[in-house]
Amino acid sequence: MLDDRVLEVLARLEAEDAHERAAGTPPEQRSLACGPEAGRLLFALVSGSKSSRVLEIGGSRGYSTIWLAAAARIGDGSVVSLELDPAKIDAWRFNLRDAGLEDNAVLVEGDALGTLSRLEERFTTVFLDAWKPDYELYFTAARTLVAPGAVVVADNVTSHDSLVAYSARRQADPTLSSSTIPVGNGLEVTVVLTP
Repeated sequence: MLDDRVLEVLARLEAEDAHERAAGTPPEQRSLACGPEAGRLLFALVSGSKSSRVLEIGGSRGYSTIWLAAAARIGDGSVVSLELDPAKIDAWRFNLRDAGLEDNAVLVEGDALGTLSRLEERFTTVFLDAWKPDYELYFTAARTLVAPGAVVVADNVTSHDSLVAYSARRQADPTLSSSTIPVGNGLEVTVVLTP
């Protein structure tokens, strides 16, 4: 649920992101969060599910994790978030605790591709917001962890030219139903139809 505590942390992180962008902070040092419009869509996608299990590939400082965990908590669900950067990991832990969502999300530290190969859980939703050149590899790995009906959401598909092919592949695949949603930096929302 989006209680005052959650909303305050989201507002703080949005202000931090705006400040870092205005200050010209290099992208690799910024949060690179999905943004409030995309966050609200993620919340809507997850909040209607009972016992949802969400996989987040690229947790950063926890902005999108907070949206996902707040939604998952409504139906007694949870989030597994993957992150490599030690500074972002510390911020992730602080922000989830500050939002009161530490019981609804687990952070797995390390390289996402290596981590994905070790996960055995099944997920109902996957949010992909990590190293853009590896989106195909992330999708392929994540697909082994979902069943038909699962939703995979990829961020930045309209802001990064390199992801045009990612969206085209999802939309051409008859085992999927996929659409590009013009929210934030573009979301490719894909439903898995067959294993």
